[in-house]
Amino acid sequence: MADAEDKTNTCGTICLKYLLFIFSLFFWLAGGAVMAVGIWTLVDKSDYISLLSSSTYSAAAFILIGAGTIVVLTGILGCCATIREQRGLLIVFFVLLLLIFLLEITAGILAYVYYQELNAELRADLKERMVQNYQQPGQEHITRAIDNLQQDMKCCGSNSSADWREGAWIHTFANRRLVPDSCCKTPTEGCGVRDHPSNIYKVEGGCISKLEEFILQHLIILGSVGLGIAFIQIVGMFFTCCLYQSLKEEIY
Repeated sequence: MADAEDKTNTCGTICLKYLLFIFSLFFWLAGGAVMAVGIWTLVDKSDYISLLSSSTYSAAAFILIGAGTIVVLTGILGCCATIREQRGLLIVFFVLLLLIFLLEITAGILAYVYYQELNAELRADLKERMVQNYQQPGQEHITRAIDNLQQDMKCCGSNSSADWREGAWIHTFANRRLVPDSCCKTPTEGCGVRDHPSNIYKVEGGCISKLEEFILQHLIILGSVGLGIAFIQIVGMFFTCCLYQSLKEEIY
């Protein structure tokens, strides 16, 4: 009777080992995916980040990259802990899973909070950044970001092309242009002298609506990835606890 019970416990332990090992491999791959998403979020249209006054967007991406790095290392640790059946490593593995879970929840909360404040921040700051800093000395990165934004998003001005009639640029570097050349559908030197809809982009809501939509899409991806990995981690923590308990019972 005791032998049958021991055999059942051993069989259960082996099954848990295989499940946790497969989970650790999958988790390791997921860590690489999380890192890739975080890096892509920062690199893709990275110039746009310089137009944002808040660092919350980039902070959420950096947290995701950090979590992804820890996930990769944790996945390797999980494989080692499973193969060697060391309860000490399993405890470390569980603690790291919990830490990553908290990091991703933090990134998710930051993304949600930033989404709530996004529209107000853009409307308060983007117009001033565009019309006051465009082509000004020492603001080359802002100028490049604005040109890329207007060309990529096919928009002109923060709210409308009329925004360019205000601020420093129109009085200093416009040279009879009504809008920057990057507003033109076919950009050429001096094409901004005409602000007719046949020549420049006229979009309802201006670049603010386009940039808000772009950032929202990235925040949704960040949040979805974070939630997906967080759910997987709960499963992993459950398997880890079960294997730890099973190994403990075998010792006794």
